[in-house]
Amino acid sequence: FTEAVQVRTHINEEGFWLKRRYCLARVRRYIVTKMGEDWIFLILLGLTMALVSWCMDYTSIHSVGQKMYYYLQGELKDNVPLQYLAWVTYPIILIVFASLFCHLVSPQAIGSGIPELKTILRGVVLKEYLTLKAFVAKVIGLTAALGSGMPVGKEGPFVHIASICAAVLSRFMSIFSGVYENPYGYTDILTVGCAVGVGCCFGTPLGGVLFSIEVTSTYFAVRNYWRGYFAATFSAFIFRVLSVWNKDAVTITALFKTNFRMEFPFDLQELPAFAIIGISCGFLGAFFVYLNRQVVLFMRRPTALTRFLTKHRLIYPGAVTLIIATFTFPPGFGQFMAGELMPRECINSLFDNFTWTKISGSPAPAGLGRSSAWLHPHVSVFVILLLFFVMKFWMSAVSTTMPIPSGAFMPVFILGAAFGRLVGEIMATLFPNGILFDGIVYRILPGGYAVIGAAAMTGAVTHTVSTAVICFELTGQISHILPMMVAVILANMVAQGLQPSLYDSIIQVKKLPYLPELYNIFVEDIMVRKVKFLSSQSTYRELNHLLETTTLKTIPLVDSKECMILLGSIERTELQAVLDWWLSPERRVFERGQCSPDQGSKVSWESFAFVDEEEDDVPDKIKTWEEAELDKPVDMEQIRIDPSPFQLVERTSLHKTHTLFSLLGLSHAYVTSIGKLVGVVALKEVKSAFEFYYLHYSCHIPRF
Repeated sequence: FTEAVQVRTHINEEGFWLKRRYCLARVRRYIVTKMGEDWIFLILLGLTMALVSWCMDYTSIHSVGQKMYYYLQGELKDNVPLQYLAWVTYPIILIVFASLFCHLVSPQAIGSGIPELKTILRGVVLKEYLTLKAFVAKVIGLTAALGSGMPVGKEGPFVHIASICAAVLSRFMSIFSGVYENPYGYTDILTVGCAVGVGCCFGTPLGGVLFSIEVTSTYFAVRNYWRGYFAATFSAFIFRVLSVWNKDAVTITALFKTNFRMEFPFDLQELPAFAIIGISCGFLGAFFVYLNRQVVLFMRRPTALTRFLTKHRLIYPGAVTLIIATFTFPPGFGQFMAGELMPRECINSLFDNFTWTKISGSPAPAGLGRSSAWLHPHVSVFVILLLFFVMKFWMSAVSTTMPIPSGAFMPVFILGAAFGRLVGEIMATLFPNGILFDGIVYRILPGGYAVIGAAAMTGAVTHTVSTAVICFELTGQISHILPMMVAVILANMVAQGLQPSLYDSIIQVKKLPYLPELYNIFVEDIMVRKVKFLSSQSTYRELNHLLETTTLKTIPLVDSKECMILLGSIERTELQAVLDWWLSPERRVFERGQCSPDQGSKVSWESFAFVDEEEDDVPDKIKTWEEAELDKPVDMEQIRIDPSPFQLVERTSLHKTHTLFSLLGLSHAYVTSIGKLVGVVALKEVKSAFEFYYLHYSCHIPRF
């Protein structure tokens, strides 16, 4: 009796869990059916990244960074030594903490992350780069680095953060659908994550999508456009709404809102100056990449100093922070280079509508705000701008080599803005009365030159033109669209002829698996030659053996084992259904009824008895019948066949094979020679081959 009760209880418990799983499956299916898998994923991704971006900004700028700086300067303004001690100690603590935390939790979080993503999107698997540990280390380390006030950016690391979030969410969404387990679907997800990373970092969805295409992909599938735009727009919207909710902004506006005049923002006579900015930024951007690479290579040389710094990992970031903080100390040298300004304050002031050369030496006008840091009673504005540019140039190049999460986009953006502002102030001095047009005199707008310089410099360093679109969205104006595009294109023309992009330079220096020209490696070198196949004469026994011994989702069909002419391919599910029907009790009943029609329904009914206690020979008869049926040939005319599976020839290059797999989202392809099936190549073979040749190639990269 006790055993019976236990069995009954166990059955009830099993029934409860089965009902629960059934209800969850129905809810899951209802949500997916009503909203769609992609929409759920994109909304979750956009919302999550908007919250992370806003929290990082709030913590690093409002809580950790800006307010602490103001507090230190205000409380200790009468004691310069203590003020200096606080000024250098505070960023050193944050930078050392960021470096130590990333080293202990996830060393993969160090640096930008875009070079690694670029490598991953080209088909190479880099372990631990898209894990939750890397996400935590990147977020906390980047927040501390931004709060320190060092010239490091948020954009590159945030692209990495968004891609990690997309990868983790895709694993969660695989519960709802197997679509997210597709290898190339996974690549599409990472591409969307890159767009969201830029979009919610600056509130620039259009520029974010375009930038992600240019930076991370050698190609871009059109099917991802709507995903990228939707997720980036939704994320940017939530990000700006949170700023309004926190009363950082009155309404949803551009991050660095400008108010340039729209009726006549510039004259055609100014185009040569804009062209000079573009060409100069091209040279300067190339030199920035060169300088950054030389610093990294110097630190990797086997010298006593580098061995010491490698052994004591925290000394290098601490020393770099100490030097930079010393130079930017406001009562010291920092007063000659606007050292007291935080990065966002630099951009807002460089984009303002005032002409500093006209107000230098006179009382500051109302509304000048933090731009007053650029005015010194004894030093010219030109000297301050030039010193700021020169000092920040090497500071930014060195800061991005520290072992912390850091990007170069924002520091380079500020450098370009400073250079453009310098040219703009020079133009305002050369034309103090403005430019006459149609009887009206229009004054020069140095802030417009700063916007153009920012776009051109970042375009030169990253080898992209989408920086122009990012600037449009950041400033909220398109008044300088023509000169900005001219400057960005000229900067790219010059920079691309001199140096690789900053991200490609990092790939080469780190010796990450880089894209070689694999035109001398062919698909016949990597294909699987022992192909599992069916022929038009195959029996059900052969089909059964094939299904039991392989896990192939599609199986090729040839005309005969001798000729091996490829006729098409058949889905595994289709073949399994055919085999199940061929050996099913229903078909056995039908066949027996056809053979013995006189016995009527009684025979048909009795044929369903798989195990009859009174007839012990029934199982043997069923087994005999199945054995006989297995030896019969498969009727291929009753099976749905794909007559045109994707095929490659033996001499197709590995480079072309990888491109075709990427563009078409293929999982496998058959290799034929004059129509004959000679092999098959799957996605894993292509990726494995690329990883091998990538690593082999990277070992022979020349040192710069």
